[in-house]
Amino acid sequence: MPGTSTKRSYGSWVFLALTLIAYALLGILKPQAAIEAFNLFTRVFNQVYPVLGLVFLLLLAANLLLEPKRIKRYLGKGSGLKGWSIAIAGGVLSIGSIYPWYAMLSELQKKGMRTELLSAFLYSRAIKLPMLPLMIHYFGAIYTLLLCLYIIVFSIINGILLEKLTVSGK
Repeated sequence: MPGTSTKRSYGSWVFLALTLIAYALLGILKPQAAIEAFNLFTRVFNQVYPVLGLVFLLLLAANLLLEPKRIKRYLGKGSGLKGWSIAIAGGVLSIGSIYPWYAMLSELQKKGMRTELLSAFLYSRAIKLPMLPLMIHYFGAIYTLLLCLYIIVFSIINGILLEKLTVSGK
């Protein structure tokens, strides 16, 4: 923002430097442990980077394609049933860890996304499409369908309650 001063913090760079020094010392003192740590890092990184890549691509697309006017129309005040449907469907279809999604949701909120739709998105992430066949196998189709419907209904209730609480808290 223009006119605001920002204080730079070098804490993250210091942490990175200390971590690299610790790994260098580990490599000198116990090379086998350093190799195992590096192998673990590469396995975890290989699991995480596809999701991070997807989220960063979605962030890029959101910044390039979604103007605040369009977000306000689909996810802002007055978006109605269309906004709820988009938020819930987005939550159900979202994959991977929640943490990278926070950045995208923050951007959408800055551009006009309603708080209740944000809450519904996060709540409806409890429905995991890849797990539905397994749930149907173990618990049956009716139970799985009812559970999914309850999650959707409660995502809406949760969103409405959160909006009421945040509006009254301002």
